[in-house]
Amino acid sequence: MVRFGACFWAHGAAWSELRDAALAAEDAGFDSLWTDDHLVNDMGNERIEVFEGWTTLAAWAALTSRVRLGLLVGAAPFRNPGLLAKTAVTVDHISGGRVILGLGAGWFEPEHRRFGIALGDGPTRADRLDELVSVTRRLLDGETVTHRGEHFSLDEAFVEPGPIQAHLPIMIGGSGPRRTLPTVARIADQWNMPDGSVAQFVERDAILRRHAAELGRDPSTIARTILVYGAIRDDVTAAREAIHRTTDRYTGTLADPPLLGGPGTVAAALRPYVAAGVDEVTIGFYAPFDLETVARLGELREALA
Repeated sequence: MVRFGACFWAHGAAWSELRDAALAAEDAGFDSLWTDDHLVNDMGNERIEVFEGWTTLAAWAALTSRVRLGLLVGAAPFRNPGLLAKTAVTVDHISGGRVILGLGAGWFEPEHRRFGIALGDGPTRADRLDELVSVTRRLLDGETVTHRGEHFSLDEAFVEPGPIQAHLPIMIGGSGPRRTLPTVARIADQWNMPDGSVAQFVERDAILRRHAAELGRDPSTIARTILVYGAIRDDVTAAREAIHRTTDRYTGTLADPPLLGGPGTVAAALRPYVAAGVDEVTIGFYAPFDLETVARLGELREALA
């Protein structure tokens, strides 16, 4: 059965909104809970407030009891492997073993420039991500790591305590066929395609499978996840109004058409993704969060069954 995640973007959200949305998502039966990793708002006006990602996850970890927790996705330039592993393990303990380590190459130049963090060009970002994931995996698996790489250096680094999970999963977001997908195939436990049609998912999934085969890895060991937007209302017009109340404040939203309508209509739009091999559908929400759609997850599951 397909799993569902809820991603509550931090742009413009008060802490009380993030808190209440997380609790509502767990009550509604979502399997995972996500937020973003930005230092300034990346959707239009940079002065719109945004909270830091890992500390948000730590608070959610203490508030919730069942949902898995992660960043969609953590920015590779922000943290070195040692700090990243220590942070993930700390939140894993707070949550009782529910962390997913979501990572991506990073992209939003203004926040890097404002905070003095090197970003680099596309190949540099991809290489940094690959190195970060590789070293962090070793630390999470209990190794003492000495590493001299292009982007990171560690001298007998170790992480104690280790994670509660025997294998803390790593999820990589992105769909670059030449750089990101090879990294996914080599080391990730989950892959998130952040946007795109069913045809685009099938195309990139085929590339991922090919990379996995070349490495001798069973591609079924990599969970496929997608990010979609939508609003569940019995009337399509009401659904459209609901989603635009939350997205019109920000620029660059809804690159793909949102899924709008009753549970049956939304389920029909998701069914081709599930048939194509998607294991988890993450629904993205902008503040003020659409808690009616959150609450109707059970109806969507039933319609998709």
